[in-house]
Amino acid sequence: MNKESNLYTFLFAIIMVLVVGTVLAVTSEVLQPRKKQNAADKKMIDILSAIGVDATRNNAKEKYTEYIYDASIIDYKGNLIEGSAFDIDVLFQYRDKTLLPEDKKYPMFKARKNNSEYTIIPMVGSGLWGPVWGFLALEKDYNTVYGAVFDHEKETPGLGAEINTDFFEVPFKGKKIRNSLGQFVSIEVKKGGADKGSKHQVDGITGGTITSDGVAAMLENTLEIYNNYFSRINFSLNDTIIQSLNNNIE
Repeated sequence: MNKESNLYTFLFAIIMVLVVGTVLAVTSEVLQPRKKQNAADKKMIDILSAIGVDATRNNAKEKYTEYIYDASIIDYKGNLIEGSAFDIDVLFQYRDKTLLPEDKKYPMFKARKNNSEYTIIPMVGSGLWGPVWGFLALEKDYNTVYGAVFDHEKETPGLGAEINTDFFEVPFKGKKIRNSLGQFVSIEVKKGGADKGSKHQVDGITGGTITSDGVAAMLENTLEIYNNYFSRINFSLNDTIIQSLNNNIE
């Protein structure tokens, strides 16, 4: 065959595309288990970071097993449902615009650290340029924030991207998601700074208003669903305590 002909060039290009495509497909398939493990390790690290536990890819599974003792799922009404909480990808659910709210699943993880128990909640929302997400750890009262971590896909450096810094995350510690009457109020990310002594506000990011608003909306939309479950748990607990007191009086 004439190597200078158009036919030769065309056939050579087709063969190269097929060879390169096959190599890439095989490589991707071979690396798939490693990619899944890396994603799982990263998720474990993020979950643990909400309770202030540092982990690496080398010890993520060991640390996760040490601190996380239970995981469960609720639906959008706060009812417990079956399934593997760890396998739920809340970011994937967020990106699937065909998924109805009632079809989404909401995982939560139970942690034990220094003889105290915490509930860790994953969440996702919209920033300025893409999704933002995070994990919030609540104390045993299902009301007080123990720790919070956030991240983003492509927020503006020095502005919205600051949500994953201590400057933004640390002030969440000690904040409440319900007021003194037990009503759900979430946590406001307030432009211009939180009111002094407020238990329900943190400082917004100067120049990052849209990202701050996105985090606030993410917190409210997600925590409201979990609060349906927490309220039911607290009601059952209070009912049990009252019944116990009545039995002692009798």
